[in-house]
This record gives sequence, structure tokens and C-alpha cells, in this order.
Amino acid sequence: MVLCALGTISSLSVEAAQDIRVTYAGSMGVVMDKFLGPTFANNEHAVYQGQGQGAYGMAHLLESKKVVADVFVSITPGPMDILKQAGLVDEAVPVASTSMVITYNPKSKFAPAFEAIKNAKPGAAPWWKVLESPGLKFGRTDPINDPQGQNIIFTMLLAEKYYQQPGLTHKVLGDIQNPQQVFAEGGLLTRMEAGQVDAASGYESATLSSKLPYITLPDQINLSNPAMAKDWYNKVSFKVTDSKGQEKTLQTQPLVFYAAVLKNAPDAALGRKFIAFLQSPAGQAELKKNGYGQPKGGVLYQ
Repeated sequence: MVLCALGTISSLSVEAAQDIRVTYAGSMGVVMDKFLGPTFANNEHAVYQGQGQGAYGMAHLLESKKVVADVFVSITPGPMDILKQAGLVDEAVPVASTSMVITYNPKSKFAPAFEAIKNAKPGAAPWWKVLESPGLKFGRTDPINDPQGQNIIFTMLLAEKYYQQPGLTHKVLGDIQNPQQVFAEGGLLTRMEAGQVDAASGYESATLSSKLPYITLPDQINLSNPAMAKDWYNKVSFKVTDSKGQEKTLQTQPLVFYAAVLKNAPDAALGRKFIAFLQSPAGQAELKKNGYGQPKGGVLYQ
């Protein structure tokens, strides 16, 4: 039997030797829980348990031992760095990549404007201009706990420079922590599908997995091209105050998914097999089918 358990994976649930416990960046919910996890479990005659959350939040749960898992799959190196510093991972391998997009509700009253942009119709307003429309409800995730919540801010800061639109970030997003826009990652696309938001930030991978329409963005602002990091992406940054009241400056990081076996994994051998599956032709084909790009860059912490 394959079990997709979205509740907490705790140290109390380690009775089955062939359980594979995978924690992952919340945007990967569809591909992990509907495709990769069940396929791997079927191949290995194992029981799959998956839990997704904002990658930074998940990293802190793993760091504190409130969650115990075999594998962690992060978007960007930052969440993985937390576990490296905690002595819980030795290396992390790239398994996929993605880019930032703007996704929209096809039933929204603003959908025709986005469709015109998507289809490159003459006279279509710029995507950022539509996001400034009065009454448009925009959704994003928490910049403290989720890389995607940080990346939409970086995207808008880069858009200010690229389109020469000073103040664009605040016009669209408001304050860094804007309670009218910020939702938990796992529920953001669901809220949009339910009509609670008109448009949202997203990764191309998760948006394709959810079969939602979206606007592609130039490489100069979508954070997908590591070659642009030094001379372009790294020119923007912003400050946040974390849950401990400490202010820190955030920098861009490449939109690459990294996988690691936790050093306190209940079944490290099975965890290694899962990562090997992600890197295999079959795993890569499943990721590609769900909108994920090929891995980019090298192994972390070699």
C-alpha cells in the first residue's frame, strides 16, 4: 500500500522499516505526492509518507527534530544551509530547476488582460501594469519561511530595474509582510483556484503541475539563469526581520531544487535510493512531465 501522509512526520512513526519519509518545498506537492512518491514506493515495495511546507519553515522543523525524515528536497540552497550548519546533511545534489512566473485565475475578471499578454496580442498591457489594477487581489507566500515568498520580491525588484519602473515593487506587493497577500505555500494555488485571489506568484513547475495558466517572465527577472547571477540577479536585495526579531539582508539564490539524506534519517539507505530515483531517467522524465527543468549547477558542500 502507498500512503501519502500530509500530516506531521514525527519520530513516533518509525515502526515500518520500509517507510520512506520525504519532506519537500511545498510547491512540489503535486509531483511528489501524486507521481514521484507513489512510483518509488511501488518500485521498492515501500510506504511513502510526504510532507510539504515552505522550505525554510521545513528546514527549521527538521533542525529542531520536531520533524524526522529520510530526505529533504529544498528549493534554493538557503534552506539546505540551515541543515548543513546543524550537522544534519553532508551534501545536497541538484535534482531539478524552475523559474518564477505570474499565474492567474482563468475565471477572474482580470483573466482577459492576462490572456492578451500570454498570447502577445497587439496593444496588450504589460503584465506588471495589470498587477497594479485597482481591485486585483494578488497572492504570495511568506518571505520569512518560504523561498518563493522571497523570490517574488526579488522578481519585482529586478522588474523595477529591467522595465525602469521605480516603486513598482511596493505598488504591487505593498509591505514586505503584507497580511492581505501572504498565504501558506500549500494553499496559495488552491485559494486562487477557489477565486479568492486573481493572480499569484508561482514557480513554473508547480503552476504546470496544477494546470493553471501563467505569464512567463524574461530571464532577467525570473531567477532561472545562473549565468545572470553575478552581474544582474545579485544587484538586488532586501531586509526582513525574522521570528527572533533579528534583521537580516536577503540575497538572490538560483532556483534549483536540491535533495539530501538527513543524517538522523530512520532509513538512510532508502533515502539514498529515493534521491537516486530522482536523478534517474525515469525520475527526471516524471519531473519534466510536471514542468520541472533539468538540474543546474553542482553538488553543495563537496
